[in-house]
Amino acid sequence: MLDLDTCYRVLELEPGATLEEVNRAYRDLVFIWHPDRIPKDNTRLIEKAHEKIKQFNEARDQLRQHITRHGSQTSQRATSQQQTYRSSPPPPRYQSNPYTYRSYHAPRERQQTTQHTYTYSQHHNHPYGTYQRQRTAAPPPPEPPRTTPPPKDMSGVNLQGANLSEKDFEGRNLSHANLSYADLSDAFLHRVILHRANLRHANLFRANLLQADLSYADLQEANLIGADLSGADLRGADLRGAKMSQGNRLLVKLTGARLTGAIMPDGHVHT
Repeated sequence: MLDLDTCYRVLELEPGATLEEVNRAYRDLVFIWHPDRIPKDNTRLIEKAHEKIKQFNEARDQLRQHITRHGSQTSQRATSQQQTYRSSPPPPRYQSNPYTYRSYHAPRERQQTTQHTYTYSQHHNHPYGTYQRQRTAAPPPPEPPRTTPPPKDMSGVNLQGANLSEKDFEGRNLSHANLSYADLSDAFLHRVILHRANLRHANLFRANLLQADLSYADLQEANLIGADLSGADLRGADLRGAKMSQGNRLLVKLTGARLTGAIMPDGHVHT
Protein backbone atom coordinates (compact mmCIF):
# COMPACT_ATOMS: atom_id res chain seq x y z
CA MET A 1 0.00 0.00 0.00
CA LEU A 2 1.33 3.43 -0.99
CA ASP A 3 1.74 6.11 1.67
CA LEU A 4 0.06 9.49 1.13
CA ASP A 5 3.23 11.32 0.03
CA THR A 6 3.86 8.64 -2.61
CA CYS A 7 0.22 8.88 -3.78
CA TYR A 8 0.57 12.62 -4.36
CA ARG A 9 3.87 12.02 -6.18
CA VAL A 10 2.39 9.31 -8.42
CA LEU A 11 -0.40 11.66 -9.53
CA GLU A 12 2.06 14.57 -9.83
CA LEU A 13 0.21 16.62 -7.19
CA GLU A 14 1.21 18.77 -4.25
CA PRO A 15 0.18 17.54 -0.76
CA GLY A 16 -3.22 18.91 0.23
CA ALA A 17 -4.76 18.71 -3.25
CA THR A 18 -8.55 18.73 -3.44
CA LEU A 19 -10.66 15.80 -4.62
CA GLU A 20 -11.37 17.60 -7.89
CA GLU A 21 -7.63 18.03 -8.50
CA VAL A 22 -7.03 14.34 -7.72
CA ASN A 23 -9.70 13.23 -10.20
CA ARG A 24 -8.44 15.58 -12.91
CA ALA A 25 -4.82 14.43 -12.51
CA TYR A 26 -5.93 10.78 -12.61
CA ARG A 27 -7.90 11.28 -15.84
CA ASP A 28 -5.03 13.09 -17.54
CA LEU A 29 -2.42 10.46 -16.61
CA VAL A 30 -4.63 7.49 -17.56
CA PHE A 31 -5.35 9.15 -20.89
CA ILE A 32 -1.61 9.53 -21.54
CA TRP A 33 -0.54 6.07 -20.34
CA HIS A 34 -3.46 3.90 -21.43
CA PRO A 35 -2.10 0.70 -23.09
CA ASP A 36 -4.54 1.02 -26.01
CA ARG A 37 -2.67 4.13 -27.13
CA ILE A 38 0.61 2.21 -27.50
CA PRO A 39 1.54 0.21 -30.63
CA LYS A 40 0.86 -3.49 -30.07
CA ASP A 41 4.39 -4.53 -31.09
CA ASN A 42 5.99 -2.48 -28.28
CA THR A 43 5.52 -5.04 -25.49
CA ARG A 44 8.01 -3.37 -23.13
CA LEU A 45 6.13 -0.07 -23.17
CA ILE A 46 2.77 -1.83 -22.86
CA GLU A 47 3.96 -3.62 -19.70
CA LYS A 48 5.18 -0.30 -18.32
CA ALA A 49 1.81 1.31 -19.12
CA HIS A 50 -0.06 -1.44 -17.26
CA GLU A 51 2.13 -0.87 -14.20
CA LYS A 52 1.54 2.88 -14.42
CA ILE A 53 -2.24 2.42 -14.61
CA LYS A 54 -2.10 0.15 -11.56
CA GLN A 55 -0.21 2.84 -9.59
CA PHE A 56 -2.62 5.57 -10.72
CA ASN A 57 -5.63 3.52 -9.59
CA GLU A 58 -4.14 2.76 -6.17
CA ALA A 59 -3.02 6.37 -5.60
CA ARG A 60 -6.41 7.79 -6.63
CA ASP A 61 -8.38 5.35 -4.43
CA GLN A 62 -6.25 6.07 -1.34
CA LEU A 63 -6.40 9.85 -1.79
CA ARG A 64 -10.16 9.72 -2.33
CA GLN A 65 -10.62 7.83 0.94
CA HIS A 66 -8.25 10.18 2.78
CA ILE A 67 -9.95 13.36 1.52
CA THR A 68 -13.46 12.00 2.15
CA ARG A 69 -12.57 11.19 5.75
CA HIS A 70 -10.36 14.11 6.67
CA GLY A 71 -10.79 16.77 3.99
CA SER A 72 -7.87 18.33 2.13
CA GLN A 73 -5.00 19.95 4.02
CA THR A 74 -5.87 23.21 2.30
CA SER A 75 -9.32 23.32 3.93
CA GLN A 76 -7.83 22.25 7.27
CA ARG A 77 -5.27 25.08 7.15
CA ALA A 78 -7.98 27.59 6.30
CA THR A 79 -10.09 26.36 9.22
CA SER A 80 -7.11 26.59 11.58
CA GLN A 81 -6.39 30.16 10.47
CA GLN A 82 -10.03 31.16 10.95
CA GLN A 83 -10.00 29.76 14.48
CA THR A 84 -6.75 31.57 15.26
CA TYR A 85 -8.06 34.91 14.03
CA ARG A 86 -11.35 34.39 15.82
CA SER A 87 -9.81 33.59 19.20
CA SER A 88 -7.07 36.25 19.19
CA PRO A 89 -8.03 39.34 21.26
CA PRO A 90 -7.69 42.82 19.79
CA PRO A 91 -4.38 44.62 20.43
CA PRO A 92 -4.30 47.46 22.99
CA ARG A 93 -5.30 50.83 21.67
CA TYR A 94 -4.01 54.02 23.20
CA GLN A 95 -5.45 57.49 22.78
CA SER A 96 -3.83 60.85 23.27
CA ASN A 97 -6.68 62.16 25.46
CA PRO A 98 -5.48 61.70 29.11
CA TYR A 99 -9.05 61.46 30.41
CA THR A 100 -10.16 58.46 28.28
CA TYR A 101 -8.60 55.05 27.84
CA ARG A 102 -9.37 51.49 26.73
CA SER A 103 -8.45 48.43 28.73
CA TYR A 104 -6.66 45.48 27.12
CA HIS A 105 -6.27 41.79 27.86
CA ALA A 106 -3.51 40.51 30.05
CA PRO A 107 -1.26 37.84 28.44
CA ARG A 108 -2.99 35.12 30.51
CA GLU A 109 -6.38 36.07 29.05
CA ARG A 110 -5.04 36.05 25.50
CA GLN A 111 -4.44 32.33 25.74
CA GLN A 112 -8.12 31.61 26.36
CA THR A 113 -10.06 30.12 23.44
CA THR A 114 -13.21 32.14 24.02
CA GLN A 115 -13.87 35.35 22.13
CA HIS A 116 -14.36 38.57 24.13
CA THR A 117 -16.29 41.61 23.03
CA TYR A 118 -16.59 44.87 24.92
CA THR A 119 -19.41 47.38 25.04
CA TYR A 120 -19.04 50.89 26.41
CA SER A 121 -21.81 52.55 28.39
CA GLN A 122 -21.55 56.19 29.47
CA HIS A 123 -23.15 57.25 32.76
CA HIS A 124 -24.18 60.84 33.14
CA ASN A 125 -22.44 61.27 36.50
CA HIS A 126 -19.24 59.35 35.80
CA PRO A 127 -16.58 61.11 33.70
CA TYR A 128 -14.90 57.91 32.56
CA GLY A 129 -17.90 55.62 31.98
CA THR A 130 -17.91 51.87 32.70
CA TYR A 131 -17.05 48.73 30.72
CA GLN A 132 -19.08 45.55 30.59
CA ARG A 133 -17.51 42.35 29.30
CA GLN A 134 -19.49 39.76 27.41
CA ARG A 135 -18.20 36.25 26.77
CA THR A 136 -19.16 34.68 23.47
CA ALA A 137 -18.21 31.11 22.63
CA ALA A 138 -16.32 30.64 19.34
CA PRO A 139 -18.40 28.87 16.65
CA PRO A 140 -17.41 25.28 15.77
CA PRO A 141 -15.09 24.72 12.80
CA PRO A 142 -16.77 23.88 9.47
CA GLU A 143 -16.93 20.25 8.43
CA PRO A 144 -14.66 19.13 5.56
CA PRO A 145 -16.38 18.97 2.16
CA ARG A 146 -17.79 15.61 1.14
CA THR A 147 -18.10 14.54 -2.45
CA THR A 148 -20.47 11.71 -3.34
CA PRO A 149 -19.52 9.90 -6.57
CA PRO A 150 -22.33 9.24 -9.06
CA PRO A 151 -24.02 5.83 -8.76
CA LYS A 152 -22.82 2.96 -10.96
CA ASP A 153 -26.24 2.33 -12.50
CA MET A 154 -27.55 5.47 -14.22
CA SER A 155 -29.47 3.72 -16.99
CA GLY A 156 -32.31 5.77 -18.42
CA VAL A 157 -31.28 8.95 -16.59
CA ASN A 158 -32.31 12.27 -18.18
CA LEU A 159 -29.29 14.60 -18.46
CA GLN A 160 -30.42 16.55 -21.49
CA GLY A 161 -28.38 19.75 -21.86
CA ALA A 162 -26.44 19.11 -18.63
CA ASN A 163 -22.96 20.56 -18.08
CA LEU A 164 -20.84 17.44 -17.50
CA SER A 165 -17.52 18.81 -18.69
CA GLU A 166 -14.51 17.02 -17.12
CA LYS A 167 -16.79 14.71 -15.09
CA ASP A 168 -15.65 11.19 -14.24
CA PHE A 169 -18.13 8.49 -15.32
CA GLU A 170 -15.67 5.62 -15.54
CA GLY A 171 -17.47 2.26 -15.70
CA ARG A 172 -20.93 3.79 -15.20
CA ASN A 173 -24.03 2.29 -16.81
CA LEU A 174 -25.69 5.05 -18.87
CA SER A 175 -27.55 2.80 -21.28
CA HIS A 176 -30.75 4.36 -22.71
CA ALA A 177 -29.78 7.67 -21.02
CA ASN A 178 -30.83 10.99 -22.56
CA LEU A 179 -27.65 13.04 -23.03
CA SER A 180 -28.78 15.07 -26.01
CA TYR A 181 -27.18 18.56 -26.11
CA ALA A 182 -25.13 17.69 -22.99
CA ASP A 183 -21.62 19.13 -22.60
CA LEU A 184 -19.28 16.14 -22.12
CA SER A 185 -16.11 17.87 -23.25
CA ASP A 186 -12.97 16.41 -21.63
CA ALA A 187 -15.18 13.95 -19.72
CA PHE A 188 -13.64 10.66 -18.53
CA LEU A 189 -15.89 7.98 -20.01
CA HIS A 190 -13.54 5.01 -19.92
CA ARG A 191 -15.51 1.74 -20.28
CA VAL A 192 -18.81 3.57 -19.79
CA ILE A 193 -21.95 1.82 -21.08
CA LEU A 194 -23.90 4.06 -23.48
CA HIS A 195 -25.86 1.32 -25.26
CA ARG A 196 -28.79 2.92 -27.14
CA ALA A 197 -28.14 6.24 -25.37
CA ASN A 198 -29.36 9.50 -26.93
CA LEU A 199 -26.30 11.66 -27.64
CA ARG A 200 -27.74 13.85 -30.36
CA HIS A 201 -25.91 17.20 -30.60
CA ALA A 202 -23.83 16.27 -27.51
CA ASN A 203 -20.43 17.94 -27.15
CA LEU A 204 -17.86 15.12 -26.76
CA PHE A 205 -14.86 17.28 -27.60
CA ARG A 206 -11.67 15.51 -26.36
CA ALA A 207 -13.76 13.04 -24.35
CA ASN A 208 -12.00 9.84 -23.24
CA LEU A 209 -14.22 7.02 -24.51
CA LEU A 210 -11.67 4.21 -24.38
CA GLN A 211 -13.43 0.83 -24.62
CA ALA A 212 -16.84 2.48 -24.18
CA ASP A 213 -20.00 0.64 -25.24
CA LEU A 214 -21.74 2.93 -27.75
CA SER A 215 -23.57 0.18 -29.59
CA TYR A 216 -26.74 1.46 -31.28
CA ALA A 217 -26.24 4.88 -29.66
CA ASP A 218 -27.70 7.95 -31.38
CA LEU A 219 -24.73 10.26 -32.09
CA GLN A 220 -26.29 12.35 -34.83
CA GLU A 221 -24.75 15.84 -35.09
CA ALA A 222 -22.53 15.11 -32.03
CA ASN A 223 -19.15 16.84 -31.76
CA LEU A 224 -16.50 14.10 -31.57
CA ILE A 225 -13.48 16.22 -32.50
CA GLY A 226 -10.46 15.14 -30.43
CA ALA A 227 -12.33 12.25 -28.79
CA ASP A 228 -10.51 8.96 -28.14
CA LEU A 229 -12.72 6.02 -29.12
CA SER A 230 -9.96 3.39 -29.10
CA GLY A 231 -11.43 -0.05 -28.52
CA ALA A 232 -14.99 1.36 -28.34
CA ASP A 233 -18.00 -0.63 -29.50
CA LEU A 234 -19.82 1.46 -32.13
CA ARG A 235 -21.72 -1.35 -33.82
CA GLY A 236 -25.05 -0.09 -35.12
CA ALA A 237 -24.41 3.45 -33.86
CA ASP A 238 -25.92 6.36 -35.81
CA LEU A 239 -23.19 8.90 -36.59
CA ARG A 240 -24.95 10.84 -39.33
CA GLY A 241 -23.77 14.45 -39.34
CA ALA A 242 -21.36 13.87 -36.46
CA LYS A 243 -18.24 16.07 -36.45
CA MET A 244 -15.27 13.71 -36.74
CA SER A 245 -12.96 15.35 -39.28
CA GLN A 246 -11.77 18.58 -40.77
CA GLY A 247 -11.57 18.40 -44.52
CA ASN A 248 -10.01 15.02 -45.31
CA ARG A 249 -8.27 14.77 -41.94
CA LEU A 250 -9.84 12.43 -39.36
CA LEU A 251 -9.66 14.04 -35.88
CA VAL A 252 -11.06 11.11 -33.87
CA LYS A 253 -9.01 8.17 -32.63
CA LEU A 254 -10.68 4.89 -33.64
CA THR A 255 -7.86 2.39 -33.04
CA GLY A 256 -9.44 -1.03 -32.48
CA ALA A 257 -13.00 0.37 -32.54
CA ARG A 258 -15.79 -1.93 -33.78
CA LEU A 259 -17.89 -0.19 -36.44
CA THR A 260 -19.85 -3.01 -38.06
CA GLY A 261 -23.29 -1.73 -39.03
CA ALA A 262 -22.57 1.83 -37.88
CA ILE A 263 -24.05 4.62 -39.99
CA MET A 264 -21.12 6.93 -40.72
CA PRO A 265 -21.29 10.78 -40.89
CA ASP A 266 -21.74 10.76 -44.68
CA GLY A 267 -24.68 8.30 -44.40
CA HIS A 268 -23.02 5.09 -45.60
CA VAL A 269 -23.20 1.94 -43.47
CA HIS A 270 -19.86 0.54 -42.33
CA THR A 271 -19.32 -3.14 -43.13
